[in-house]
Amino acid sequence: MAVTDTHDFAAPSFVARLQTRIRATLSSEQFAAQRMAGTAFLIRVAGAAIVFLSQVVLARWMGGSEFGSYVYAATLLMLVGDITHLGLPLTAQRYVPEYTLRGDFDRLRGFILGSRWIVFAAGTAGACASAVLLHLFGRSLDSGTVLPIYLACVALPFYALSNMLDGLARSYDAIKVALLPPFVLRPMLLIAAIALAYAMGYAVDAPTAMAAYAFAIWGTTLLQLALLGREIKRNVPAGPRQYDVRGWLATSLPVLTVWMFFLLLTYTDVLVLRQFRPPDEVAHYFAATKILALVFFVYFSVSAAVAHRFAALHVAGDHEALADFAASTVRWTFWPSLAATIVVLALGKPILWLFGPDFVVAYRQLFILAASLIARAAVGPAERALSMSGEQRVCALVYAVALAINLGGAFALAPRFGANGVAAAIAIAITAESIMLFVIAKRRLGLHLFIWRPHAKR
Repeated sequence: MAVTDTHDFAAPSFVARLQTRIRATLSSEQFAAQRMAGTAFLIRVAGAAIVFLSQVVLARWMGGSEFGSYVYAATLLMLVGDITHLGLPLTAQRYVPEYTLRGDFDRLRGFILGSRWIVFAAGTAGACASAVLLHLFGRSLDSGTVLPIYLACVALPFYALSNMLDGLARSYDAIKVALLPPFVLRPMLLIAAIALAYAMGYAVDAPTAMAAYAFAIWGTTLLQLALLGREIKRNVPAGPRQYDVRGWLATSLPVLTVWMFFLLLTYTDVLVLRQFRPPDEVAHYFAATKILALVFFVYFSVSAAVAHRFAALHVAGDHEALADFAASTVRWTFWPSLAATIVVLALGKPILWLFGPDFVVAYRQLFILAASLIARAAVGPAERALSMSGEQRVCALVYAVALAINLGGAFALAPRFGANGVAAAIAIAITAESIMLFVIAKRRLGLHLFIWRPHAKR
């Protein structure tokens, strides 16, 4: 009878302990970050499938030359749009948790409103300046490229604003508000607009595609603005606003420098290749980079989920928790990236063929570019850990060195080896960047941001 009583009391005790452990796991910071990263990854994969479909349709309808001109204009839009936000979307993930933890809601409300107006104004100024430069120097470009770039200028202010809304939404873990409008709804609206233009008898060429893209950017950004407004009302009490524009820019501009070098490292391959090779080869290379987007989305998703958590742990001064969390983010990034790379390389040729039989020539570039993505995944979101811990200036130096390696290699290799040479240049640059980030994070923050941990010490 005594044994029976012991079991009767032990079972509820075991269940209670199990329930407590499950609740602790579900409420932990790491689980929340994993869930957010998983959501971000699923959204990006869904968006990538839609983008892939739209690009296959465009490549088939437009042909390699027109598609290459559209890709060139769209790349310029993304490059300039990701600079004219002045780094404020990235510093949002630092200021929002900092102001919230300190209870400084006046500055928080000021930042949420002021940052949006600053970015929109900067995007408008960037669009006007770009249009003037195009008018003055556009004669050196192909005639079929000029009008798409003008249309890209029309989209630029709202593209920059969408980046700002993205950064604010991530700071409140509103990952659906951050990612669904630009990465899922925008390509869907693009497809719908192009299909409508085609049905109405318009030529599906580079100007038509860019006009549809501008329309999609405007529409989805306005929707994102409305959704974020509802999210902010739930999290931020009403009250007065205080604007520290000088302080915000003092922090964001060094972060922007890091981001700018990162963007140039990302986009210069297409831009340099276009200087030496015809539009159809640019289109082939661009298709290869888009196929590998599945691998990059893992890195993107983890970075989207953890940046503001790095900032919160740094502000709290909890180095042990920061080190443990940082090590976890490397694992979350590397192993899914490796699995995604294997899948993409196995299916690369038939996927490239969907763009057109001539696109299969880019299959070799998949292997070269995949090496760079695995190198970056091996150190996880190291740049975010450094930037959110006040080390943005040294990050800028790292990316400047990597960009110099990339540009030097691209200009040296592109004339002779074309797309293969450009892919090799960026692979070398990103590998060097990853090594430098690992060393700096180890020396400056004491963080072991590498997938291989020989002594398994934290």
